[in-house]
Amino acid sequence: MRESDRRRPAGPPSAHPAEAQAIDALYGLEPVFEPGAGSGEPTQLVTVQCPYCGESIDTVIDLSAGSFRYIEDCQVCCAPIDLAGEVDDDGTLVGVTAERA
Repeated sequence: MRESDRRRPAGPPSAHPAEAQAIDALYGLEPVFEPGAGSGEPTQLVTVQCPYCGESIDTVIDLSAGSFRYIEDCQVCCAPIDLAGEVDDDGTLVGVTAERA
């Protein structure tokens, strides 16, 4: 075994966070979102029942902006579902409703 092979780290090289930020700035890239990174989890997986076909579907709710209302298509029957949710002041999901759009 050559000496240069012994010094080489096993696995891919990883960039230091400051280096990654410098590379992003150099090329005009947006920072990478790392799930689970940071102080709290801004998203939550919830299960709702489709008001059209009755199937239970899983959807990811973004809690970072507070209470919400938007349309999402059912993953089974593709019908538009009006999802609404209430988020309290500390970022906890209070409830979600799924109605026909």
